[in-house]
Amino acid sequence: MERHAPASYPKHTNIGIVGLGIIGCGIAAHLRRKCFPVFVWNRSPRPVPNFVGSLGELAGLCNYIQIFVSDDDALLQTVEQLSEKLTPRHVVLAHSTVAPDSMRAAAETVERRGARFVEACFTGSKGAAEKGELIYYVGGTDHALRQARPILEASSKEIVQIGAVGQASVIKIATNMVTAASVQAAAEALALVQGQGLPLEKFVEAMRVNASYSGTLAMKLPKMLSRDFEPHFSVKHMLKDMQIATQLALANYLDLGVTAAARDQLGEQMQWGHGEQDYSAVLRKYLYEPAPGFYEEPQMSEAQKIIGTEEAVAGSAEAVAENPQVQEAGVEVSQESFLGLTATVSATTPADAPVRRGFLRQLLSRFSSGQE
Repeated sequence: MERHAPASYPKHTNIGIVGLGIIGCGIAAHLRRKCFPVFVWNRSPRPVPNFVGSLGELAGLCNYIQIFVSDDDALLQTVEQLSEKLTPRHVVLAHSTVAPDSMRAAAETVERRGARFVEACFTGSKGAAEKGELIYYVGGTDHALRQARPILEASSKEIVQIGAVGQASVIKIATNMVTAASVQAAAEALALVQGQGLPLEKFVEAMRVNASYSGTLAMKLPKMLSRDFEPHFSVKHMLKDMQIATQLALANYLDLGVTAAARDQLGEQMQWGHGEQDYSAVLRKYLYEPAPGFYEEPQMSEAQKIIGTEEAVAGSAEAVAENPQVQEAGVEVSQESFLGLTATVSATTPADAPVRRGFLRQLLSRFSSGQE
């Protein structure tokens, strides 16, 4: 059973929501169910109730404005556009995960107008937003936090007070570092288990009673096994957070090896066009699964051709490496000549033949290093 709107804030308290992504949409719908009048604005118009024409109009209607935009630039642009209409009656709550300096700059813009500013980073994804069960990490003055608390309580299950504006952003980035690393490690572990021919379900069963099991793994592992990458927290947003972590690390002369690895794998998924999918899509690199109806096992004759081609390459290469006449004549087996050989193989091999790249790389490595 849902809690009612706090008694100190009657039902006619208008709340403005800026940003209708996964979380903004979920929070807006939840607050409406709790009988709050909710007005919304998004950079691209949406056919949703109480969509207003501008940020200025939103500020005119609502004393409380919750900002759920995705990055530093969007947050700073939003508060700059809002600032013309802000007055001492306004409380602005910034929920974006951004660099601490960006959060402090946003606070300065708001507070110059006499309004209050609360940093309210959150943890929790799509389901938590829809149920009003986010956890907020908050920063700001005691006066601002007292005014904002009833609004935050309406969409959360816990509020953790961190300190001054900017400090909650550091905590949020740090927790996301652990989250990204956990899922990356799980993806690699699943690859190892599958590579040894073991059922992936056995890994999940073992993890459930393991000390390192977590809420993240409880939520992500079943979806990873079913290749369900519906976005609850997207690749592009997690990548952005890992990039912020890297920037903070450089400023403090820290070597964050695990975070850098997680960042690189997320970046690879972005390059492959998976930025809108859930960040657990890093699994794609490790567990390959042919699409139904797309891949067919090669016929025996085709398989024989492939094997024959590889044997021909191996035989030719070894003959050159081991032929003393060639070596005495000063003929050098260059990387370029070997690349030409592999190009010839590619041209004569069917396009869909699964030529073993690792095999060719091994040969190239041997000739490059002068080994026999």
